[in-house]
Amino acid sequence: MVVEDAPKTSASEDQAKTETNPKPREEDDEPEEGEIVGDEESASKPSKGIAPQSHALEHSWTFWFDSPAAKSAKTKQEDWGSSIRPIYTFSTVEEFWSIYNNIRHPSKLALGTDFHCFKYKIEPKWEDPVCANGGKWTVTFPKGKSDTSWLYTLLGMIGEQFDHGDEICGAVVNVRNRQEKISIWTKNAINEAAQLSIGKQWKGFLDYNETIGFIFHEDAMRQERSAKNKYVA
Repeated sequence: MVVEDAPKTSASEDQAKTETNPKPREEDDEPEEGEIVGDEESASKPSKGIAPQSHALEHSWTFWFDSPAAKSAKTKQEDWGSSIRPIYTFSTVEEFWSIYNNIRHPSKLALGTDFHCFKYKIEPKWEDPVCANGGKWTVTFPKGKSDTSWLYTLLGMIGEQFDHGDEICGAVVNVRNRQEKISIWTKNAINEAAQLSIGKQWKGFLDYNETIGFIFHEDAMRQERSAKNKYVA
């Protein structure tokens, strides 16, 4: 399901959670991967009886989904990214929580899944004009251990908690066989001061003590897995 523009819905005040003290819900009835609970009509229309007030974010954001099944159908290198599809766009705190609480978290996603959250109208692809000259910071976790860090990464981005938030394009979580990786993509890789600031602040938000590295997208495209870190934090 794709919502091209940020929908004008909002959740009730007692459902809205603070960004500083998130409490993910218990996942009893799991939706399908990338699926929003409810039908398309209800997701795109305002609900009746909801509180009129909502808390707007500085930017609208879009969740993107790339499934293992879609990836397996790719036959050429130039097809990379062709299977990524937008799931939902949100522009308020209430919309974020209504989506987040009704989609699978990283530990529940199938192996090979990539799940993105990017600023509206920025595609999670190296070729996107906004991303082309950028790079990414990456944090690695044991399998099934990235859920909380993924949530805090999202809250840090949409809540504009980074000093150089304008440099951030979005974030992605990659679910793999033995580990899960979360990456933050940025716009201008050669702006070393901004990238280092983002990396250090991100580690602080996650209470992450290991060294993390920043790779230029250009290097990743040319050298693939042999690309080296240009910055560390």
